[in-house]
Amino acid sequence: MERRGLSLAQVQEVPTGSLVLLTGLPGAGKSTFCHQVVLNGLAMDKPVVFVTTEHGPSEVTGLLKERGVGELQPDALSFIDAFGETVGATTPERFDTLSANCEDLNSISMAIDKLRQRIGKKDILLAFDSLTSPYLFNEREVFRFMRLCLTKFASEGNSVLALMDEGCGKEEDLGAMMSVADGILKMEIKESSRIMNVVKYPRVEATKIEVPAAKISQRNIYDTSLWDQDMLRHMMEAEQSFGRQFEVNIFWPNFAFWSSMLWDPIRFTKTAYEVWKQYGSLTREMIPLFPWHTRLLFKLFIPRNLSKARDMKKLCSKFMIPHTKMRRDSIIEYLENISKTDEHYIRVYENRECCGFEEVGATMASILPPMLAGVCKGLEKEEREWNAIETKCIGLGDPYCEFKLVPGDIDELRDSLKKDNLVIERIHERLMERLMGFMLDEKPLVERPRLGNDFVMAHPDITLPAMVGERYRMALRMGGARAGKKVGERLIKSGLSEDNTVKRVIDFMNYCKVGKVTMAETIRIKESSESLYTKYYTTKWDEPSCFFTTGFLNGIFSAVKNQHVREIKCIAAGDPYCEWEII
Repeated sequence: MERRGLSLAQVQEVPTGSLVLLTGLPGAGKSTFCHQVVLNGLAMDKPVVFVTTEHGPSEVTGLLKERGVGELQPDALSFIDAFGETVGATTPERFDTLSANCEDLNSISMAIDKLRQRIGKKDILLAFDSLTSPYLFNEREVFRFMRLCLTKFASEGNSVLALMDEGCGKEEDLGAMMSVADGILKMEIKESSRIMNVVKYPRVEATKIEVPAAKISQRNIYDTSLWDQDMLRHMMEAEQSFGRQFEVNIFWPNFAFWSSMLWDPIRFTKTAYEVWKQYGSLTREMIPLFPWHTRLLFKLFIPRNLSKARDMKKLCSKFMIPHTKMRRDSIIEYLENISKTDEHYIRVYENRECCGFEEVGATMASILPPMLAGVCKGLEKEEREWNAIETKCIGLGDPYCEFKLVPGDIDELRDSLKKDNLVIERIHERLMERLMGFMLDEKPLVERPRLGNDFVMAHPDITLPAMVGERYRMALRMGGARAGKKVGERLIKSGLSEDNTVKRVIDFMNYCKVGKVTMAETIRIKESSESLYTKYYTTKWDEPSCFFTTGFLNGIFSAVKNQHVREIKCIAAGDPYCEWEII
């Protein structure tokens, strides 16, 4: 058969009888391409079944309407929502939607078959966005699911487009998925454009196509008009007086961060770095909110230029060292003997981001380095672009951590922010081992000899990046669900009863000071550490924001009791406490 070249429009029409696998790094534009494929299918009067695993159907519908979709005939567009039930998110009931669960591939297969029968004809387009979440819950079964469900569906006179993130799993598993696909498309990011690499496609030649880059809107939390000034002032006064309501065990935010990293190991750390650096740069804007003696300290002693070692030493001694010590975040020391003009070194002991991760094979700090860089930018008169990189770390086997802090770019920074999937799995397994040791054998979660195991969480450590990016929120939700599922399965496997398992999880959350957790007919958390600061920093947040906590609880109840939880109240949305119903 004659093979021909092709355009972008042609690969956006999946041939009948074909399964096309679209891969690429997170953020490459796969979902945008998928939406266009759906639009083309609807324009050709093809019934479309959209499987969504990373957001609810309403978000997809909204995006399609922005692209011009009008009123549709019944069964023209149907959804399988494998997101809401997986993470415990509240999603509106829809007549065109069936529910499924990423943890249970059979539930997705059954939903696909049910919609096929309801539609009652062939030439259906199945858009699956994406296989990443089902894979991370069931990596050993996704290949079988593709072969027995998706390829079978395509062979019955339909077409399938399935998306899969690169870098979120084992290369051999992605290779196995490609082996059963009739077409393989790979999206790549190149500077400001995106490239569609057509590896193979039915009846066409392999080629590369440039794809216009879509702009991504993000919520801006750095507009200080959104901040509740009275609440912020109260929070900072409480911090200065060592208010205990802000203490959290260091294990919990680390557990949330690394459990969520698997969903986006490249952009997750990059997003965190940029957000925390920008947050640190707001230090000067926050000064009026500090108590009078802190404001006086800044006025009298903080230099307006930080190039010289003596000036950086003064900043560290007057501000950074007392601040981190007060928070029990870490013990820092300015290394004047090896620092020089515009190149500063800071040694850190008992960094709460790194303790417990000895010799895991990676640098661990994601908050303190960019925060310090941002502080330098914010305090200097000329506002130079500072950066920081961890040069030594407990995670690499060093006895302490060290940061290099400079105005300008750091060549090694980009690579240092990338975390290998196998390293992330190793880190997560370390966390799980410590958690099981604590729950089953009363071993300590983590030990810091001088600072203790709690720190004063004076910032929204878990949710600050989540307030900016939807992808980060999704990763927290899915990371929590996967972590909860694994915790529940391991506790049940150890011989605990269902009720005892749930009780130990609640006790663990109280021990970590996630909040004041109680459970009766519902689960209630007062002063939730995850949403408390969303309330402080954004007065216009109108939805539950306990993303990781909700996913974690939902994963626990799904694994242990075959039930699900859903957050129905949240202090970030104006409620007096956070509450979850059990369904």
